[in-house]
Amino acid sequence: MKITFLLLTADAVGGTERAVFNQAAELVGNHDVRVLSILKTQPQLFFPIDERIRVDYLIDRTGPASVPIRPTGLAAEAWAQVADRPSTLVDPAWEAAFNRLTDLELEYALQHTDTDVLITTTPALMALAVQLAPPHVMTLHQEHRVSELRGPSAEPLLRYASRLDALAVLSNRTRDWFAETLGHSAPRIDVVPNALPRGFRPRSTLETRTVVIAGRLVGEKQIDHAITIWDTVARRHPTWTLRIFGDGPLAGALRRQIDVLGLHDSVQLNGNSPHLAEEWAKASLALMTSRNEAFPLVLTEAQAAGVPVVSYDCPNGPREVVLDGQTGILVPAGDTDAAAEALIRLIEDAPLRHGMGHAAAESVARLAPPVVTAMWENIFAELESERASGEREARKAERQALHSLMSGQEGILRPAAPAPATSIDTKEQRALEERLLRSDRGLVRDGGQLCRRMGSESPWDVVQHNLALVATALEHAQIPYFVTRDTNVRHAVAVHASNRELVLKALTAAHGGSAVYVALLNERQSPTTTVLAAFAERYAQTPCSAVRVYQNGVTPARTLRLAGVYGCTINFWEQDPEDPYMMVSPVRTVVGDKVPTQTMHVTGTVLGGRTYPTIEPYAHAVHGDVNFPIDAVYTWVNGGDIAWLERKNAVMRALGMQTEDSASSAARFRDRDELRYSLRSIDMYAPWIRTIYLVTDQQVPKWLDLSHPRVRVVDHREIFADPWVLPTYNSHAIESQLHRIDGLSEHFLYFNDDVFIGRVLQPSMFFHSNGVAKHFMSPTTVPMGPTTTGDEFNMSAAKNNRGLIAGTFGQVLAHSFLHAPHPLRRSVLADIERYYPDAVAATAASRFRSHSDLAIASSLHHYFGFHTQRSAPGSINCGFVNVGLSEHKQRLSRLQLNRPHDVFCLNDYHDGDVTEDEQDAVLAAFLPSYFPVACQFEAGSPRNQRFHAGHLPGWPL
Repeated sequence: MKITFLLLTADAVGGTERAVFNQAAELVGNHDVRVLSILKTQPQLFFPIDERIRVDYLIDRTGPASVPIRPTGLAAEAWAQVADRPSTLVDPAWEAAFNRLTDLELEYALQHTDTDVLITTTPALMALAVQLAPPHVMTLHQEHRVSELRGPSAEPLLRYASRLDALAVLSNRTRDWFAETLGHSAPRIDVVPNALPRGFRPRSTLETRTVVIAGRLVGEKQIDHAITIWDTVARRHPTWTLRIFGDGPLAGALRRQIDVLGLHDSVQLNGNSPHLAEEWAKASLALMTSRNEAFPLVLTEAQAAGVPVVSYDCPNGPREVVLDGQTGILVPAGDTDAAAEALIRLIEDAPLRHGMGHAAAESVARLAPPVVTAMWENIFAELESERASGEREARKAERQALHSLMSGQEGILRPAAPAPATSIDTKEQRALEERLLRSDRGLVRDGGQLCRRMGSESPWDVVQHNLALVATALEHAQIPYFVTRDTNVRHAVAVHASNRELVLKALTAAHGGSAVYVALLNERQSPTTTVLAAFAERYAQTPCSAVRVYQNGVTPARTLRLAGVYGCTINFWEQDPEDPYMMVSPVRTVVGDKVPTQTMHVTGTVLGGRTYPTIEPYAHAVHGDVNFPIDAVYTWVNGGDIAWLERKNAVMRALGMQTEDSASSAARFRDRDELRYSLRSIDMYAPWIRTIYLVTDQQVPKWLDLSHPRVRVVDHREIFADPWVLPTYNSHAIESQLHRIDGLSEHFLYFNDDVFIGRVLQPSMFFHSNGVAKHFMSPTTVPMGPTTTGDEFNMSAAKNNRGLIAGTFGQVLAHSFLHAPHPLRRSVLADIERYYPDAVAATAASRFRSHSDLAIASSLHHYFGFHTQRSAPGSINCGFVNVGLSEHKQRLSRLQLNRPHDVFCLNDYHDGDVTEDEQDAVLAAFLPSYFPVACQFEAGSPRNQRFHAGHLPGWPL
């Protein structure tokens, strides 16, 4: 088989190049192996390479300008101009080294290639390969970095991975991330570690008083941390030496740091070495301080020399190589003090050092070249078998089709949430997670952690559940605590800092056998370490200002995941060192970050049906609280109801209007269940809404639980001042009478059934605490000029509103409002009727939309309320998708994947280019995916049953 490795710069000094040459050397005995380098930047290779391996370059950059290696008829100046042009295949954000010349030369090189397998080594190279490689070439991408942390350079993977034949990664964690991100569009994914190079490896005596660190002198390697660590070690052991191997742009800064700390006698900057095996044999300890490492080859080489390792436990590689406590010591990433203590421990404990060194040498057997090469041979054989079967192209086409369905308008998949970067992903924790998965069928793995399968829970339920987890653990351990208040949705409790160790032990005791996670937080409330509760007590001595406790929840289809953001935070309060009568919180609460001890009288607060202790400052309403009732009102019609259509046709005939066949109209305007999912959005994300009023014309959704006390169906006949204008089929007319709903609160939200709440919102999003409503202006302008018969009815209504506002307040309105829930005040609507009785009465009397209508609820209210100081501009993230237009289809994908909006509207104009059936199919897929939890207002749903059983507490939580 002919195999080609594609590198950007084969002559570079890096781990990727070393790994490729090692791998090529193992394969060349059975295959025709070639290394194709886009660029030549040095006169010769840095790393030695098997002479049987052919190395070719495409572009020479060793001279003053970039020119092709192959003979050409163009002058160097012409090629330089081509090289100045940007690549059409590789975005500069992915990799800045590519240009139009690299595009052309690789395309030329691949035109007549007879290679069987093309192996790429960076995402940008992968993007080129899948677009330029001939159809017969099998493409395999080998990831050499932590993919989930790549940032913009990972975009080619999200755009083109479905076109690959195979994807090879270096860790299980990265494989899990790819599997979740790519879903069914993923090619085969294999975990294949980097193999050790063949050859004699001298063993260290471990008595050389030398610590070695090797890596490029760039920010990601954090060699400055190593020097900081050594500053501590050298004070205790001045006869030991730190040797640094590598080169890079930070060499000068590191030299200055060494000089400033006075370490020039014990720290050596040695530059690059092509003979690291010998250097490791001269070391007694190895050190690694990288920010992230996919699979650090330097650590495997150190262990092959029998050298124990002290390393940051960064994602993902160190834990793939080092067995913590057996072949080395892993310390929390960035913790220089812990790394110094680990080095000092191994320096001072020779038996421990030698024991770990022996175990290290034994552990690398799994990375022996024959073992890893066998993995590659198996992949190549299976790829060739698939190609020979004739099924390869069909499967690839199916993957690309799935990618198209899953991706957004730009064809880029949304990357899955990786496991928290602070996860201590030990084999012990993975083993416990696997045991929990086997023993509890209600658990699944998602987002890199265990999750409970949610059937009927909302985010507010999860918030309450996590508070209960904390309270139970603290109460069992008899640790005093009280609930505090801040502006977050999640709960927080206060515990005295002297009980920090007891808290972590209590969490392990209470939840050690459950899929409960504990994250240690720093002063900024950012997680630093995340473990299962079973291992929390091991961090009892680890400094932290707080811990967050949570149990993930995910819906069966995994379209909704409620994770650590909904966890309960235990904040460790301390006595103010400057004032013994003041307690200090590590974060700001609704009454500040300091509370006088004389006000800390414990009282009770009921949250979710359970009483928790709190203190008086948090037991009262504070400035900013929205503590008045807020209702919701929907105007709804099932346009596909034949009985309703026949009543409508009768009115139209009486008015001399043209009618439509009821059966055909029913097919066109069939109910798509938008109301059901809009109510789900309220139940999930705005449970503080008190009562939901459904204004209809003798219609009731079959699924609606009419016995639910928070739902009331209101017929048009109950609210119209003049019943003789009924029946009406004009939404403007219906909206003009909403303030007449019996029992409606002063403050309410007006919804159309195609408007949805997209994520958790507080009442303050819609109303100020003094009762002033908010309104959300749209950038869409209302055309100037009078109303004409050519206007759309919504625009003519806006122009009519403009005339009233200008006449009353002397200002000309220019904008409409967003398609969002409209925060309304009942008194404002009543005043509008008193100010403009004739115009409101005329609108109410229009049985069908008229150019004389007012748009009261969606527009006039906001302007009138503003000028009477009862409505003010607000801000909301609002999305709009017209499912009738094909160009909008991809917006739904982005909406589902990113959930970026507070609220959104799914309009269904019938003058679009998407058929009714296709619109139905799109919404039937999207709505239950975005809102998978049936709400408490749906008769017979789990949440409905919980409500009637008294197990679904009302607001407030």
